[in-house]
Amino acid sequence: MRRELPRNFNIERARYAQKIIASKVIEDDELPKVIRKVTGVDIGYKDDIAIAAAVTVDSESLKEIESSTFMFKVRFPYIPTLLAFREVYPSWMALKKLKGNYDLVMVDGNGRLHPYRAGFACHLGVIINKPTIGVAKRLLCGKIGRWKGNIAPIYLDNSENIIGVAVKTLKRANPIYVSIGHKISLKTAIKFVLTYRRKKAKLPEPIRLAHEKANEVVKRLKANE
Repeated sequence: MRRELPRNFNIERARYAQKIIASKVIEDDELPKVIRKVTGVDIGYKDDIAIAAAVTVDSESLKEIESSTFMFKVRFPYIPTLLAFREVYPSWMALKKLKGNYDLVMVDGNGRLHPYRAGFACHLGVIINKPTIGVAKRLLCGKIGRWKGNIAPIYLDNSENIIGVAVKTLKRANPIYVSIGHKISLKTAIKFVLTYRRKKAKLPEPIRLAHEKANEVVKRLKANE
């Protein structure tokens, strides 16, 4: 089913909002002295229902501490480069439902790796004012540079401006694409993505678990049809 844009939504205003978000993103490490809890966020869909999942793990054991989900009826269509306007609200609500605090957020989506430098991870990071990392499975934009080991820079518009990196976490799998969301440097974001990942997993554990949690709800909804 094709969804129309909400009547009060305007593409030009959305682009202006992205410009404001982009200006507020902090690309330096403003982190707690010790990272103890890391939360992953992902969204699944069942028809017009978005299921946002947030899962917090212990930074050392990578074991789940708590999780939450939030279901929301989607009124906004899928538009490339405007995904945040569709997914930030349910993600924010899933985070609000967590009882405990968290030190770092990893989002299944892009941050600075975005044509307007204001992807989903940037929107969410600025809203919650927490260190946030974007981890995407597909390359939205940019050109991948030369590989050094398992990491390659991604440049926007053939410039020397690095907006993210491609990271090969498994030899036989496609890379994942890491970028700054908020309050973190790209170097530290890469380190955390590699640190908070189980040995044979492609994705960091918080995002992998959030993906599983969202899919569990999707499956239950389909089973109840």
